[in-house]
Amino acid sequence: MTLMAEPALGRFGDFGGRYVPESLVPACAELAQAFRAAWADKNFRDELDELLAVYAGRPTPLTPARNLSAALGITLWLKREDLAHTGSHKINNVLGQALLARRMGRTRLIAETGAGQHGVATATAAALLGLRATIYMGERDIERQHLNVQRMDMLGAEVIPVGTGSRTLKDATNEAMRAWVADVDGAHFLLGSVGGPHPYPWMVRELQRVIGTEARRQAPGLPDVVVACVGGGSNAAGTFTGFVDTPARLVGVEAAGGAAMTNGATGVVHGARSMVLQDDEGQVSEAESIAAGLDYPGIGPEHAHLGAIGRADYRTVTDDEVVAAVRRLARTEGIICALESAHAVAWVLRAAGTADLPAGSTVLLTLSGRGDKDMGAL
Repeated sequence: MTLMAEPALGRFGDFGGRYVPESLVPACAELAQAFRAAWADKNFRDELDELLAVYAGRPTPLTPARNLSAALGITLWLKREDLAHTGSHKINNVLGQALLARRMGRTRLIAETGAGQHGVATATAAALLGLRATIYMGERDIERQHLNVQRMDMLGAEVIPVGTGSRTLKDATNEAMRAWVADVDGAHFLLGSVGGPHPYPWMVRELQRVIGTEARRQAPGLPDVVVACVGGGSNAAGTFTGFVDTPARLVGVEAAGGAAMTNGATGVVHGARSMVLQDDEGQVSEAESIAAGLDYPGIGPEHAHLGAIGRADYRTVTDDEVVAAVRRLARTEGIICALESAHAVAWVLRAAGTADLPAGSTVLLTLSGRGDKDMGAL
C-alpha cells in the first residue's frame, strides 16, 4: 500500500476527521488550504529543505548497533533522530509548520508539550524566524522535564503550567487548543504529533516523512522489521512512510500504561476519531508512563487505521523494561536515548530470538530523541 497524499475529508479509513468547535472549523480549513498550497510550492519546499540541512543537521545517520546485534543474534540499525538539532525528530515538523505560520501572516506559535522536546523545538524555530512562542506544559511534566523548561526559557518562549486533570500532555493540549480558539487570526497552533483535527495528522506525517525517506535510502537492504515508539506517533508515522509500500513489517511500541491502540476503543480525542483509552462510561481515561511524551490517551488516526487493516503491529512494554533498555543501549553502544525511544529498544530486547522477532532478522529502529532530559528519572 501507499499513503495517500491527502486523505479525503481527513479520513484514514474509519479514523480521522475534524471534530472541533464551530469556531475552529474555518481555521482548520484555512490551514489545510495553506499547507496544500505551500507543499506544492517549490520555493517553500526548497527553504524547508535548506533549513533541515544547514540548521537541523539532516540527514541524520543510520548507525549499526554492532555490539547489541551480536548479543541478540539480529542485525540492528538505528535511525539517529537524537542527533538532529534540539535533540529529537520534533524539529522536522516544527520548522515546516513555523515556515507555514509565517507564510500565513501569523506572528505567534502556540504549542503543547509533554517531554518538552516539542516545546524546545517550537521555541527554537520561533527564535530563528522572529515569532513569539507560547508553550503549554502540564505541571507534572514541568517537574520531571525541568531541563527542557530551562531550555525553552533560554530561547525566549513563554511556558504556561497546566494544573488541571492529570497535569500532563492531554491537559496541555486542551489548554493550547483553547488558546488557539481565542487567537485564531494572530496565532498558529503548532501541534506536535499526528493527532488532532484535519489537516494535522496528514500535515505532520508529511513533515516527518523525511525520516522514512532517508532511512529507506540509507539502509543497505530492505529490513525485515521497522520499529518505532508510539504515543501520538509522529516519529513512527514519519518512519513508516518509507517502508509502508514494502514487505517490511511495521511495529509501533506503546507504553503499557498508555496503550491506546492495544487497550483502547474507538472514540474522539482532541478533534480526531481514533483509538482512545476510555472508562466504562466512555470518558477519556488517564494514561501513565515513565516517558512524559508517551502518557497520552490516544493515538494518531493513521496509526489506528494501519492497525485496523493489519499493516502495522502495535506492542507494549513496561516502565521497568524501558529503564533497562536505556541502560543496556548506553552500556553496549555508548548511546543514551530518550525514555520514549527506549520503548522501541525494549521491545527489540524482549522479542529478539522469539517468534515475534526471529534470530537473523534485520531491524531498523528509529531513536526519536536523546536522553539528557531523562537523567533524573533513571
